[in-house]
Amino acid sequence: MSCDEGEMSRRRPLSPAVAAAPLEDDNLLSEILLRLPPDPSSLPRASLVSKRWLGLISDPGFSGRFRLHHRSNPPLLGFFDDLRFIPTMAPPNRVPCGHFPSCIDDDYGLGYFIPLGCRHGLVLIFDLSRKLLLVWDPFNVDQHRLAVPPEFDMEKARFSGAVFRAAGDIRRFQVVLVTTETDEQQHPRVIARVYSSETGGWGDRISTPLPSKLPTKRRMVFTMDVLVGHSLYWLFNDRSAKTPILDGILEFDLERRILAVKPVPVCIPKENIWQFQVMQAEGGGLGIFFLSNFSAQLWEMETDCDGAASWVLGRTVELDKLLPIDSGKKKRWHRWHRSIQGFAEYNNVVFLRTHTDLFMIQLESLQFKKVSKTNISGWYLPFESVFVAGIRRRSRDGLGLGVGSSVPYG
Repeated sequence: MSCDEGEMSRRRPLSPAVAAAPLEDDNLLSEILLRLPPDPSSLPRASLVSKRWLGLISDPGFSGRFRLHHRSNPPLLGFFDDLRFIPTMAPPNRVPCGHFPSCIDDDYGLGYFIPLGCRHGLVLIFDLSRKLLLVWDPFNVDQHRLAVPPEFDMEKARFSGAVFRAAGDIRRFQVVLVTTETDEQQHPRVIARVYSSETGGWGDRISTPLPSKLPTKRRMVFTMDVLVGHSLYWLFNDRSAKTPILDGILEFDLERRILAVKPVPVCIPKENIWQFQVMQAEGGGLGIFFLSNFSAQLWEMETDCDGAASWVLGRTVELDKLLPIDSGKKKRWHRWHRSIQGFAEYNNVVFLRTHTDLFMIQLESLQFKKVSKTNISGWYLPFESVFVAGIRRRSRDGLGLGVGSSVPYG
């Protein structure tokens, strides 16, 4: 055989039988299906290809792997407004409004419920009437009721919280509570405690001092938390002041279990905490989104070779050129008529309220969507989770479809 003939032989295409062989391997096919987009319609569509594909997708072991594989890129299914779910995705990925039943069952009756946070398919709620925490799984209509440690008394000092699952865990969860108090010398400090569903109890107290210029403990308020890297962050301010001035950033390191207070950029006005949002910067570190007049500034924290941290302005977004705001409405674009009312940390989407509308803005692509009319007093909980609805099992003879079911991957 000549060299040319040998080269042609090596380039000869594979036969269809050989090319299709990888898809006949269940393990390899599972790996391919695992990498489908995490949109709600992806797996239901794939399950219609054949009984074999349906069997692989509906296997409980596959569901857990799919959930973990897309842990860091869940879709933004919608948001909770006063614990009522509002979908934001378009069909066929849209989750119906009434899909999630109320987390308030008949045993609760009337009460005052404060949403504290939402992450990894779980919603954290404080029942002020009964002084209980609710960890709600909307997919499985599951609730965990936790007694609040005595030092977290909402009537004495406001507290905030966060819920999360550890990396690689899809069943157990942890809750972090933070509040303020004063020690025997009347020095203010932040305290935290962590609940683990694995142990069923609260861990030891963790504390760090607050800056001396904040002497009060009763009026300290924290915003909703954001997870950046392995730390949770809250913005906080002293509500005893005449205006809701941003006072600092609270960090809770989940790995080292320590608290720290970080400063905010010194060169920007801080008279309205609701114009700030802590977030992950474009470089992966800690960042801040700041509303300034008709624009939004994205700041990021940088650390020099000596370990000193400082804030650097990354980029500026001209909101008046991005959002459909006419010139007449601009006259009413007062600082109290625009605020941040939610943030989806995995999708990098900010919920921005104007005096008339609520917008969702994706901070990388700058794509926006008008969600609804403004709820001036509300705060929205973005619900980011991997969810597959409507996978239907075929009957044993392969004819027709069985009863439909929803498969959650929170």
